[in-house]
Amino acid sequence: MKVFFVGAGPGNPELLTVRADRLLRNCRICIYAGSLVSPAVVAVLPDNAERHNSAEMNLDEILAVCRSAREREIDVIRLHSGDPSIYGAIREQMNGLDELGIAYEVVPGVSAFQASAAALKVELTAPEIAQTIILTRTSGRTPLPEEQDLDKLARSHATLCIYLSGHKVGEVTAALVPHYGPDCPAAVVYHASWPDEKVVAGTLGDIAGKVEQGEFGQTSLILVGRALARDIPASKLYDAAFSHQYRKGKPS
Repeated sequence: MKVFFVGAGPGNPELLTVRADRLLRNCRICIYAGSLVSPAVVAVLPDNAERHNSAEMNLDEILAVCRSAREREIDVIRLHSGDPSIYGAIREQMNGLDELGIAYEVVPGVSAFQASAAALKVELTAPEIAQTIILTRTSGRTPLPEEQDLDKLARSHATLCIYLSGHKVGEVTAALVPHYGPDCPAAVVYHASWPDEKVVAGTLGDIAGKVEQGEFGQTSLILVGRALARDIPASKLYDAAFSHQYRKGKPS
C-alpha cells in the first residue's frame, strides 16, 4: 500500500501529467484539496472511488484515512492543486506517514504560475531584464518571514508570481511601484485553465482599478515584471549572427 501525493495541475484535466491521469483513473480512495481542485479533475476519478474533501479535515483525520486504507491494502491518492511542492502543506503529512510506516510518493504537476503565463501568452524571463522568477505570497493568517516581504523581494526586480493575493491587489501594487515603476507590466489571473478563467492585464499603475471591476478572489495569482512585456529586445539565441555550440553565426 502506498500514498501518492498527486499534482492536480492548474485545473484543466488535459494539463494533468500522463502519470497523474493514470493514477486517478485507477483510484479507489482519494483525499482531494477541496475547492482548490477543479471539479473537472475530480471527475476523472472512477464513479465508485471513495472521496474525502480535505478542506473539512484536520491532519489526524487525513492520516486516519491512510491508516484505514493500509488495513484494506488499498493505495490512496492525496490530490493537491497545482504542484504539491508549492503551498501544498505536504511536509506534515509525509512526517505523519513516516511515523505510521506508510510509504508514499510525489507526482509533480503544472503550477498556477505556469498556467497563468500561458494564459497571458508571455515569457517570465528575458535576457538582461529578468533571469529570476520568485514565487511568493502576501502575509495573511500565515505570516511571511520579515526578510521575505514584498518590499525586500522587489529590490531584485525579478519576475514576481504572487499566490493567494488576488484580494490584495491594491496593497501589492502600492508596495511594488517604488521598485518597478507604475508602467511595469502586471496581471491578475483567476482560475487559470478553468472554464471560468479570468485574466486582467495592465500595469502596476492601473491593474488595481481594473481588477476592482471584476470578481477576483483570494486564490487569484498576481504576476509582475518587465519580462512580461512583448516589446523588449530579442534574445541572442536565434540571432543569425550569434554562434553557439550547435550553430555557427553568419556575419551580419
